[in-house]
Amino acid sequence: NTSLPVLVDTKAVLSCPPILLTNSIITVWEIILRDKAPCITTYRRDTNETTETNCTDERITRFYRPDQIPALQIGPVAITHEGHYRCTVAALTGNFLYEYKLRVLVAPEVTLFQSENRTAVCKAVAGRPAARISWTPEGDCVPAYEYWGNGTVTVQSTCHWADGNVSIVSCSVFHETGNWSRSIELNPDSQQQDVMVYTNNINRFLVFSKFSLHDLKK
Repeated sequence: NTSLPVLVDTKAVLSCPPILLTNSIITVWEIILRDKAPCITTYRRDTNETTETNCTDERITRFYRPDQIPALQIGPVAITHEGHYRCTVAALTGNFLYEYKLRVLVAPEVTLFQSENRTAVCKAVAGRPAARISWTPEGDCVPAYEYWGNGTVTVQSTCHWADGNVSIVSCSVFHETGNWSRSIELNPDSQQQDVMVYTNNINRFLVFSKFSLHDLKK
């Protein structure tokens, strides 16, 4: 039994047990997918005949060549191809079985933006399986998950930094298909901006008042 992760929209090749077709009697592929009747393909070497039951997906191709090991090719791989693939070979020396658990991976789309003052949002959109998000430096973070009908998951992490000394933050996204890192510069806190504006206005008023009193004395 083999767990086989495959990236969506790529090509996957699954081999039968390492027995040349010339040494086999019967080769059987059994494909079990969710919410579908099992697809069963049987190949008899002595008559060179192939029979199929419930096998309608044209993206799945079976290869039976005398000088090669029987194999199955899926391309392009879709999320609906996730499931169990079992190849059984009956030979003069016995019966041999290979079984694959095909896992279809989807890379998420990563975005980072600032939603409010000193609050940033990092999103890993429509990944399969769900991505994991971490922050540097750590802040006050709240995760959220959105599950889609096709089996993908959007992960969102919203973080706030109360410490005004933190200016640049980074989010890291970890996934089986790869890792990503994004950085953003936080805007100053609105209260700090109000204090600065208020202070500047006071300074302007004092300067204006000083010059006005000087003019009156003249």
